[in-house]
Amino acid sequence: MSNKNYESSNPFMKDSAFETPLDYYGAETMTISGAINKTMILFGILLLTSVAGYAFPNPYFMIGGAIVGLVLAIVAAFKPSRSTWIAPAYAAVEGLFVGSISAIYAAMYNGIIFQAVTLTLAVLFFMLMAYKYQWIVVNNKFRNVIMASTAAIATFYIISMIANFGFGYQMPMIHSNGWLGIGFSLFVVGLASMNLLLDFDNFDRGAQSGAPKYMEWYCGMSIMITIVWLYLEILRLLAKLSSRD
Repeated sequence: MSNKNYESSNPFMKDSAFETPLDYYGAETMTISGAINKTMILFGILLLTSVAGYAFPNPYFMIGGAIVGLVLAIVAAFKPSRSTWIAPAYAAVEGLFVGSISAIYAAMYNGIIFQAVTLTLAVLFFMLMAYKYQWIVVNNKFRNVIMASTAAIATFYIISMIANFGFGYQMPMIHSNGWLGIGFSLFVVGLASMNLLLDFDNFDRGAQSGAPKYMEWYCGMSIMITIVWLYLEILRLLAKLSSRD
């Protein structure tokens, strides 16, 4: 089945990733249930390594996990057929990063991890319902707006990191607990939530277009990236609110 007309709705997913290779025709294709199962496996790995990172927080876990995770995500974007091993590896290193950074926040703010996890799950459930019952319709205009906004935020974060590590300057909107900083965090949390709709849409569209079987791992990795991003932004928002008390 050809899927040349597929248009990806997630910046992590290139349109070409869903095109079936010439030597892949007749082979097993992606299914929604298969993608869900792969996603659950990835989150199982993430949970295990997160516990390790949380119990034994280490700057090498945090920095190394972030760098290696970024490299693996880039490789997967260019070589989606290798997602069968890249996705589990990404989940493992990302878990070390998430666990270590969670331990830092937990030491500073009592109960913040439970709150962040609970809110993340609540947002995930709500967005799933919003997609299933079409409270929010995912169309081309919606995709373009979310993708452009996500790219803008990513660029802003990159500039912030360069300013911080290169010149010792911290962008006030990212780190400030003032109303401007809180408003910025609320916007980013909302944007990450909207990206979940794009991930859900990719599950449906990938299955309908007959994408290769390895795309189940690719789609699972994509939604895991979004949920981890959402969790970290909620964690940052809660920290800002807590520091105002």
